[in-house]
Amino acid sequence: MSDEPSIQATNPSEPQASFDDPWKEGLELYFEPFLAFFFPVVHELIDWNRSYESLEQEFQQFVKDSELGKRFTDKLFKVWQQDGEETWILVHIEVQSQEDSGFAERMFVYNYRCFDRYRKPVISLAVLGNERPNWRPSSYGYDLGGCRVGIEFPFA
Repeated sequence: MSDEPSIQATNPSEPQASFDDPWKEGLELYFEPFLAFFFPVVHELIDWNRSYESLEQEFQQFVKDSELGKRFTDKLFKVWQQDGEETWILVHIEVQSQEDSGFAERMFVYNYRCFDRYRKPVISLAVLGNERPNWRPSSYGYDLGGCRVGIEFPFA
């Protein structure tokens, strides 16, 4: 099984189509309208008069050693909030059509790794590309011995 979602070509000599590349390119080109449409609350936090920066290369560097299974479209952006604070936005796109029991945990791990690397607040967002209304992960956590750790994240 492939590490990335793809469409199998009917002719073995035809290349496979990856769902990740169009999403990555679209997020690079249309980050501001993407947030305005899918996550308007987050969009309103950002000072769009200041530039934002894609940190995809940096992000891929510090999550590449992960043993979390399949890789999906992930983008990390450095933005400035309306109040002048620097913030990191992690957009994780799940484009497969079946449930993934490790998805919410992966969101937690990636969020923490971004925070650990930059020591800045991280907003994790998920876009689920499936039609299964019963699979809508939005949190991950655990509570053990009085210690509670976790994450809740919005999805579209």
